[in-house]
Amino acid sequence: MKTAILIAAIDPSIGGVLVLGDRGTGKSTAVRALAALLPKMTAVIGCRYGCDPADPASRCADCATLRVPGSSPRTQRVPVPVVDLPLGATEDRVVGALDLERALSQGVKAFEPGLLAQANRGFLYIDEVNLLEDHLVDLLIDVAASGENVVEREGLSVRHPARFVLVGSGNPEEGELRPQLLDRFGLSVEVRTPELLSERVEVVRRRDAFEQDRAAFNERWKKEDERIRRKLVGARNRLHDVAIPDAARERAAALCMALGTDGLRGDLTLIRAARAMAALQGDTGVSDAHLKRVAGPALRHRLRRNPLDNAGSTVRVERAVAELMGA
Repeated sequence: MKTAILIAAIDPSIGGVLVLGDRGTGKSTAVRALAALLPKMTAVIGCRYGCDPADPASRCADCATLRVPGSSPRTQRVPVPVVDLPLGATEDRVVGALDLERALSQGVKAFEPGLLAQANRGFLYIDEVNLLEDHLVDLLIDVAASGENVVEREGLSVRHPARFVLVGSGNPEEGELRPQLLDRFGLSVEVRTPELLSERVEVVRRRDAFEQDRAAFNERWKKEDERIRRKLVGARNRLHDVAIPDAARERAAALCMALGTDGLRGDLTLIRAARAMAALQGDTGVSDAHLKRVAGPALRHRLRRNPLDNAGSTVRVERAVAELMGA
C-alpha cells in the first residue's frame, strides 16, 4: 500500500490508488500521512486553484488577471493539497456553486470553488469509495478523464483545471465499486489484518505512543519522514531519465494479453508504474524486476471474471507473471 501511494506521488499520470481491505488496517491513516511527506509546490499567488506558473497551458482564466501584462505571475511555495471527499458531500460542495453570500450582499454572481478545485495538483481522497453515490461517481469519472471541471448552473459558466491523484479506500464486503470508476484507478492494492504477533504488538505500541504524546512521536519519526521525502523528490527528478527498452514494453503487452485485459490502459499503467518504481529504487532503466513488482497492483482490478477459474485476481496475475518472466 505504501509503495503504491509513493509511486502515484512520483508519477501522477499513473491514475491514483485504490486500497481495499479489512476495517482498522490503517488505510485512511496511510493516505492522510502522505500530506506530511510531500514537498511543497510552486503556485501562482492569489490563484484559487493553485495553478502551476511553469505550465501556462494549464493555468485558469483568473491567472491572467493576477499579473502585470508582459510579466510573469508572482509565485509562492504552498503545501500539496490532500483533500477529503466525505460520503455525504453534496454535488455543489464537490464541483462548486454560486457564492450566495456575495450574491445576496453585493448582487454579484461569483463562483465559490468546491473540493475538486481545492484538490487541483494534489490528491483527492475518498474513504469508503465503494459507497459513493452514483451521481458523484459520474462527476469524478468525467473530471478524472478530462482534468477539467466544468460548471454550468445558476447562470454561471465556469471552467477550471482539476488535475488530481484519486485515492480511494474501502471494504469490499460493504459493496462493490462501479466498473467505470474502478478502471480509472491506476493501481489497486489489498490490505489484510496482520497475522504476525510481533507486527500487531508494534502497531499497538506506536498507536499508543502517538496518543500519549503526539509532538514527541512526530519528533521521533521526523528523520524518517525527511528520508522518505528526499527519496520521493529524487525519484521525481530521475523519472524522465529512466529508459524503457522495447523488451520491457513487449513484456508488459504480452502480460496484458495473457490476462485478457480490456483496452490498452493496463499496458500504459504497467509501464508507467514500472518506470516510477525504477526511479524510486534509483535504477536507470525498466527491467523485469520492476514489472514483476508492480504487475499485481497495476492489473489485478482490470481482469474479467473467469467462471472456470476460482483463483483470485492477484493469484491470476502472479501466475501469469511466473509463466512469462519466471518466478
